[in-house]
Amino acid sequence: MLRNVLGKTFRFLGYTVQYGCIAHCAFEYLGGIVVCSGPSMEPTIQNCDIVFSENLSRHFYCIRKGDIVIVKSPNDPKSNICKRVIGLEGDKVCTSNPSDFLKSHSYVPKGHVWLEGDNLRNSTDSRCYGPVPYGLIRGRICFKIWPLNDFGFLRASPNGHRFLDD
Repeated sequence: MLRNVLGKTFRFLGYTVQYGCIAHCAFEYLGGIVVCSGPSMEPTIQNCDIVFSENLSRHFYCIRKGDIVIVKSPNDPKSNICKRVIGLEGDKVCTSNPSDFLKSHSYVPKGHVWLEGDNLRNSTDSRCYGPVPYGLIRGRICFKIWPLNDFGFLRASPNGHRFLDD
């Protein structure tokens, strides 16, 4: 009887470890569901919207300008932030706020990206903490899941003029 109970227990533990590893790989490399909070990405993503984030792009260095990404916060490593990629390494970016009279520009250093929220007046982003290391990117948001009336791929940036081409 004890042998039977031990056998079932070890089998259960084996399956738990096996499926735990599969789940870890799925969430680490394929993607997952994310609840976004805060006003920084409005109007594209509202507070409490649910989105799907895929993680393969970051592993294959396929992040492009205009993508919305989930990133480990440079200010608080325990939290994630959701921002739009405005510049990749070597790109010239506008580092000033929209309300600034004199505009300042800078180049994104190697291995970094420049991130900004779509709601420029209410976003803590690269204009505050500078370029973000590429390694902090956790995933790229593909589409919105909730609310259902907004289900689908995300719209283009309302700040397209911030993308510089030189």
